[in-house]
Amino acid sequence: MQQIPKEMFQPAVADVREAEKLSKPSLSFWKDVSIRFRKNKLAMFGLILLILLAFMAIFGPYMTKYDYATNDLMNTNQPPSSKHWFGTDELGRDIFTRTWYGARISLFIGLAAALIDLVIGVLWGGIAGYRGGKTDEIMMRIADILYGVPYLLLVIILMVILGQGLGTMILAMTITGWVNMARIVRGQVLQLKNQEYVLAARTLGASTSRIMFKHLIPNAMGSILVTMTLTIPNAIFTEAFLSYLGLGVPQPLASWGTMASEGVQALQYYPWRLFFPATFICLTMFAFNVVGDGLRDALDPRLRK
Repeated sequence: MQQIPKEMFQPAVADVREAEKLSKPSLSFWKDVSIRFRKNKLAMFGLILLILLAFMAIFGPYMTKYDYATNDLMNTNQPPSSKHWFGTDELGRDIFTRTWYGARISLFIGLAAALIDLVIGVLWGGIAGYRGGKTDEIMMRIADILYGVPYLLLVIILMVILGQGLGTMILAMTITGWVNMARIVRGQVLQLKNQEYVLAARTLGASTSRIMFKHLIPNAMGSILVTMTLTIPNAIFTEAFLSYLGLGVPQPLASWGTMASEGVQALQYYPWRLFFPATFICLTMFAFNVVGDGLRDALDPRLRK
């Protein structure tokens, strides 16, 4: 049998400089999520769209010389022009100014309702999941009862009883709106509370609040963020629906919902009055939904198609 020369078994010499080039620093979880999210072109488009909408909500009303509430009966129902970019309504008010002022209210309602749902849902679901036993059973039975109540019907009844107003609308939306967040957080906590790091913290004498907010809630933050992202467009749609029923914010305040409600009545002759608020409602809901889907896929690559 042919012998193999010993020269072929010489150890390879490692080039330290080349090794440093090949080595890569380890990525944190959220850094990895950020990279995967940025690769999702549709989600990035939705995020940019949301940034633009927020920018216009802040600065849009200052781009014209008109006030959102000032009537100009000599220029009622004017079509879009260089003077009034989005036209005017039945009282001669500038629709461009009202659209972006209304964006503030619609986005505020969506964000406020989502934040309240977040706080109540995280606390309720976290305590129920961590405590378990009778505490979990009682708390989740209460949540199940509220979950079974028709959401829109309850909101409409509360608005009729309590009257119009921003605070009333947000309160009506959050009476049962937090239940879905609570159910999701509870499920996450049930999965996490028996992990080794949680058991170790409990053994070392960590308090319940420390375990909850140091170990459990941060590790459930992915599902929490996705749920919150999808809650905001639902609140915006609910506001628009309530406004269509005449239960929106009172005049002369403007929101996309109240403007769309007024625009429907004038659709046959003045379609621009409905077109602009309806378009921005659709764009906002689309943007939040694609961002939520993109965030979900980035948090769990197994969900990616």
